Amino acid sequence: MNIEYYKEYSRHLGRDMEFKVYGSGGKPALVFPCQNGRFFDWEGFGMLETLGDYLEGGKLQLFTVDSIDAETVSDREGRHPYDRVRLHEAWFQYVMEELLPRVREINGTGQDLLSTGFSMGAYHAGNFFFRRPDVFDSLIALSGVYETQDMYGGYMDEVVYLNDPKASIANMPADHPYIRLYNQRKIMICVGQGAWEDQLLAATRRFDAVLREKGVNAWVDYWGLDVNHDWPWWKKQIRYFLPNIIGNP
Repeated sequence: MNIEYYKEYSRHLGRDMEFKVYGSGGKPALVFPCQNGRFFDWEGFGMLETLGDYLEGGKLQLFTVDSIDAETVSDREGRHPYDRVRLHEAWFQYVMEELLPRVREINGTGQDLLSTGFSMGAYHAGNFFFRRPDVFDSLIALSGVYETQDMYGGYMDEVVYLNDPKASIANMPADHPYIRLYNQRKIMICVGQGAWEDQLLAATRRFDAVLREKGVNAWVDYWGLDVNHDWPWWKKQIRYFLPNIIGNP
C-alpha cells in the first residue's frame, strides 16, 4: 500500500502541520481523528487493515488530518471560548485553503471529497461537510456530537455559530441553497446505544430532529444496545456505510 508523510507550514496557524496519505488513488476521503488525536491514529488503530481492499484496489485514498483539539474544543479550563474558537476557525481555514489544495493535487481525480471521523472526529467531519457541501459530497460520521454546548460551555458568538451544525441548520431558511445541495449529497450519521454512547446518542437525536425539520434527507442510523463507543464497532460501521458511496471493493 502506498503511504506518504507530509509536514508543511501553515500560514493560517503559523506552525508546521502534518498529514499522511494512504492509497494511490480513488475517492479522496478527509479523515479527522478522535478527540485530541493525531493524524496517524487511524493507522495505529488498525483502520488500514479494515479498509485495505479499498485502498489497495485504488477505490479509496485517505488523507488524515492532524488536530489541534487540545488548544480549542478540549481546552475547557484554559483560555476563554472566544480565543479558542478563533483558533479553531484558523484550523478550519488551514484545512480548506491549504490542505485541500494539496489533497486535490495529490489525488488528481478532481472528485469531491468524503468527510469522515469518529467521536470528536465525527463532529469535525460533520462541521466541514455542512459548512461546505460544495466541496464535500458525502459524510460518514460515527458516534459524534453536532453542537458546541459542551465544548464552549454554552458560549455563543458568530464564530461559534459557524462551527455549530445544529444551530446553523436550525436557523437556515427553508429556501437556502444548501438545503438543496445537502439533498444531492450522501449523509450517513450513526451512533450506538451501548457503553459510553449516552451523550452522543442524545446529541445525535437532537441533530436528527433538526435535519428532519429542515427536510434534509440524511441516513441517521441507531445501532443496538451492545454497540459501544469504541474502535471495533466503528470498523464494522464504516465497512457497512462505505459501499453506499463507492460501491464494493
